[in-house]
This record gives sequence, C-alpha cells and structure tokens, in this order.
Amino acid sequence: MTEKIINYRGCFICGQDNPVGLKLDFFFDREKKMARAEFTPGREHEGYRDLLHGGIISSLLDEVMAKALLAEEIPVVTSRLTVEFKKPALIGDRLRLEGWVTGRKGRAYFTAGKMLGSDGQVVAEASGVYIRAEGALIELLSKSLPDK
Repeated sequence: MTEKIINYRGCFICGQDNPVGLKLDFFFDREKKMARAEFTPGREHEGYRDLLHGGIISSLLDEVMAKALLAEEIPVVTSRLTVEFKKPALIGDRLRLEGWVTGRKGRAYFTAGKMLGSDGQVVAEASGVYIRAEGALIELLSKSLPDK
C-alpha cells in the first residue's frame, strides 16, 4: 500500500506554500518501507550548464530519507548527511528518489537513499543520521504541520 507523506507548508522541498520551493509530493510504500518521489529539474535548478546543482541533489536526498521516518510518525532532524555523486543529473530528466531506514540506536536513526535517472542508473547515493526530536524541538517542528 502506498500513501502520501505529510508536507510541511514552508519547506523548500515539499512545502506547497513556499513560493520558490520545489513543491514535491512524497509517498511511502508500506510493503517496501520506502519513501519515494519524482522530480524533473528545470533551468532554475542548474549548477553547471544543463546539470542539476549538487546542493539540490543533496537536499532532495535528505528529504526523501527524512520522509521515510516521518511516514512512521517519527519526528526527526538531520544530524549527518553524506552524499556520493555517481553521474551528472541532467536538466529535464525525470529523476526518481528513494529513501529507507537502515537502523536505529537510541534516538539516532540511520538511513540510506538514492537518486536514479530516467534510464535507471544511479545519479547519487546518500546515507544519513537523524535524531528523534524531543521536548521544545517537537513544539517548534509542530508549527510546520498543516492546520487540522
């Protein structure tokens, strides 16, 4: 079963209210325990000519890995993000993002993710460490949630 993951209104990656954001929707495959999204970069996302900016690749991978935890209602913030760029992501290519949880130790959650080009080849791979929010940080994060 696949379901849509909550979007935070002002988020650069998923926020529908962010006028300069990417406005992506993320989905969670409960069977595979994987978050997914698709993104087709335009010229406004360029680094070098015809290539998607590496910082946006990193942001997209951070988001898809965090969404794998948020889909399970685990509020987290990024502690560490590592990205390995395998090949250029081309402007106009439909890219697929995937993120999943690989482990946990206390409040720390470990994740992995990848970005694939429309040809199925890996553009970039990532790993992340996310810390479960507690106390005042949860209150701060909750301000980003949609009104219910």
